[in-house]
Amino acid sequence: MAKSKATVRYGKRSTRTKAERMFAELPQSPVRKTPVVPSDDDAVDSITKKLLEVHLEHEGEPRRKSPRKSIKYVRDQDASTRARDNLDHIENASPGISSDQHQDEPSSDAEAEIEAHDEGSLGEHIGGTWLRTLSWDDVCPPGDCIDKIAEASYAEVYRVTNERGTSVIKVIRLPSPIKPQTKTQIRSRLVDEEPHSEEDVNGELQISEWLADIPGFVVYKERYLVKGKTSRALLETHQAFQRRLKRRDAGRAQFYPSPSRYLDDTKFLVVELGDAGVALEDWDLTTDSQLWDIFFLEAIALARAEEVAMFEHRDLHEGNLCIKQVKAPREKRSGQKGFFGYSGLDITILDYGLSRAEDVSIDFSKPVAYDLERDLSLFTSTHAPQCNVYRQMRSFMLRADRKCLPPEAHKTPYARGVDGPLCWEAYAPYTNVLWLAYLYTYLVSHFRGPAKQLSRFQRQTADMWAYLDPDADESVPCFGCAGDMVCFAVEAGWIREEQLAGANASLLEREDSIIVSRDGGGDGDGALRRSSRRSKAFESAVCVE
Repeated sequence: MAKSKATVRYGKRSTRTKAERMFAELPQSPVRKTPVVPSDDDAVDSITKKLLEVHLEHEGEPRRKSPRKSIKYVRDQDASTRARDNLDHIENASPGISSDQHQDEPSSDAEAEIEAHDEGSLGEHIGGTWLRTLSWDDVCPPGDCIDKIAEASYAEVYRVTNERGTSVIKVIRLPSPIKPQTKTQIRSRLVDEEPHSEEDVNGELQISEWLADIPGFVVYKERYLVKGKTSRALLETHQAFQRRLKRRDAGRAQFYPSPSRYLDDTKFLVVELGDAGVALEDWDLTTDSQLWDIFFLEAIALARAEEVAMFEHRDLHEGNLCIKQVKAPREKRSGQKGFFGYSGLDITILDYGLSRAEDVSIDFSKPVAYDLERDLSLFTSTHAPQCNVYRQMRSFMLRADRKCLPPEAHKTPYARGVDGPLCWEAYAPYTNVLWLAYLYTYLVSHFRGPAKQLSRFQRQTADMWAYLDPDADESVPCFGCAGDMVCFAVEAGWIREEQLAGANASLLEREDSIIVSRDGGGDGDGALRRSSRRSKAFESAVCVE
């Protein structure tokens, strides 16, 4: 693809607080008023300005090298520049939110909690923080329910339910011993996922904190260590999960060790998150309103994350996107404009194990990015459709165009590309576009509703797909990031401006942990239960430098 001079600049460095940089929370089923049709081009320009502003970068500011410089864009240079010359409309759309509301300073409550806390239950020092240590019986005592629901890039995912609520926990094995495989396990092609270092774990946790207040990303509750042999409930749900996968794919290998192999010294980092609902791969797509909302809820969340943290997910397949019915579906009334906001669905983006982000409030901050060159099998594998997206990402990092190199071209680590040896710290938000293209094809191919609705959706989004399609001819312009796609949707009239900057929007509420240690006493509240806000204050106060 020929290089274009009309590049769009990303990565604005800002000294404003996260709350000031944030978009307002997106209403999932907005109250629809009779839309006002713009009477002239100025009205359309106003919408474009408010949406494209998230990518403004001051002239003269240094920006990290990115191979996305040769991408062509849908809009012409004048429109892009004109749209990015105004700032602070959507970012300040939530009145009354101050930076003080998002700072978790150690408080007198936290100090009192430290004094009352039994020093022996502090656990271990991980990533600059003392974490309490629990057993598997603490995580899921008799009477609670635990279900394995997914396997992420280097973590197992479970849903825990009890009388206090529901949480999702990510279980990451740290370097520690387990029992060797039995002969039966070897014959069954069990592949042990390697334990992960603190550096790998801390990177994902840091990204989780940067994204925690963005609608569409997972709600963080707490983290702790879990150590010791398995519980019966954990073993049973692990076995049930493997049986379900075997029914879907008889040749599939088991990648995580059976809990029956855990020893007294087997150690895990467990991150407790809000319940995100059902993975997209297990969700039945039955109406075209679901197609519109799932696709654009993901696009909007990614656009916000691009602005807040220069974020790329890099692994956003159907297992890492969860769906939840939060309101009743609504019919579109005659005469109403737009297609977005009728399904009553909410989405949550999970698993930042392969992601890239950085603190944009600090000049020349070091990005947090998983080095995908450590295992090139990610790019040479062909076992699932998502593997092609990994190759598309790496091909783009090397070539700065849309041509996807075949599996055999990805066998040399740190190969030299257009910007030198490949480095996954570089900011290339076009990778988010590639995963949105993957989502679009997944939604279309897995739709089980009326064929007439699917045909209508594809017809209405045909122009967008032309710019989104990774296999389009190199002469066809393409989106450079998720924010470009959201702008296109608003300009097309699919999404209304007020749906992005809802007048009554507020940031997501923090949630309490539902996991209660037996060391906390026999009362139902549990002495060790803390909200994530108080937990952070506690951790910062007891941190050993």
